[in-house]
Amino acid sequence: MILIDHLFDVPLDHDDPGGERIEVFAREARAPGGEGLPWLVYLQGGPGGRSPRPLAADGWLARALKTHRVLLLDQRGTGRSAPADLASRDARYFSRLRADAIVRDCEHIRRAMGVERWETLGQSYGGFVTLTYLSMAPEALKACYVAGGLPSVSATADDVYARTYPRVLSRTRQFYRRHPADAERVRAILDRLSAREVLLPDGDRLTPHRFRTLGLGLGMGAGFERLHWLIEDGERLSDDFLDQVMRATSFTANPLFALMQESIYGQGGKPTAWAAERALADHPSFAPAADSLLFTGEMIYPWMFDEIRSLRPYARAAHELAAIDDWPPLYDAERLAANRVPVAAVVYHDDMYVDAGLSLETAETVGNVRVWVTNEWQHDGLTASGERVLDRLMNLAL
Repeated sequence: MILIDHLFDVPLDHDDPGGERIEVFAREARAPGGEGLPWLVYLQGGPGGRSPRPLAADGWLARALKTHRVLLLDQRGTGRSAPADLASRDARYFSRLRADAIVRDCEHIRRAMGVERWETLGQSYGGFVTLTYLSMAPEALKACYVAGGLPSVSATADDVYARTYPRVLSRTRQFYRRHPADAERVRAILDRLSAREVLLPDGDRLTPHRFRTLGLGLGMGAGFERLHWLIEDGERLSDDFLDQVMRATSFTANPLFALMQESIYGQGGKPTAWAAERALADHPSFAPAADSLLFTGEMIYPWMFDEIRSLRPYARAAHELAAIDDWPPLYDAERLAANRVPVAAVVYHDDMYVDAGLSLETAETVGNVRVWVTNEWQHDGLTASGERVLDRLMNLAL
């Protein structure tokens, strides 16, 4: 495998090309002798996730390199496309990091590289970006592959979280059925965290509600086991246990995930306004004050920006983003309905993060989409069995 780094200078606001400029990084991966192969752009999940740093040509990348050159894009604000002073940026800056701007970056890069058309592979949030791409510049695309990331083109953040809480509840119950002894262990941990101050290695207090955010990982294939092994030693609140909890709940590696989580659903004249927090009124057993064994999932709450060290610098921007009420549209329903670009998507039937029902509704309304529905994997099929998953998607798009 040959890796080549590329750096591009683009406007922060593509509608203001004379304004602030930012750098966007992408890494080209190709097999020896593959310089004439067509391009496949990898759109990472997240939001806020940097592109993979490959150690070998394996998994989905192994399949891709048989037939394509791959462009591993660090979406703006992530990885080497993030400024050194990211934490000091304001809401205006962060509002320019959504899917519409990522697509315009892709188009800038495509033209700069002299590519007529290319294909995309969107993992999770990368599938959201894919549908925005099909809305804005379908003429640039030969085919699109989506793994666990067909979004609703009309759902608000409120609609999304109305479905998210029941899925997380179901997943938590499944966890306790698989590991019934962990209910007693979790109760003991929560009681100790309520009774006295327990500090994480970075100085943050480990509260019961922060501990319950470990449920974010339950939607992955090995999520049950990872949480089980952590809980098994948790009653001692050892240094190792606290270090693992800190790493899993701190967002140090990806603060944008917390900051941008709800804004990716912002469209039209309604603010997202902390949708996950407001939805607690209908799901009070998930609330921080609830004496509950329930874990939370892909929900971001205002308290995180007060209590989590790595997120505190982003608190003001987070509240300002939640108040924005003039988000531009991310999807063009008419153009998507008339779409002729082949789209192949795998929908994970039991996906905790991306609602399968909404994904299938989208597949019904977007033209030229072929869907493969499976419960063989959770949300991480492309990671767990990437070569097999991508090969089937590519064949499905033919």
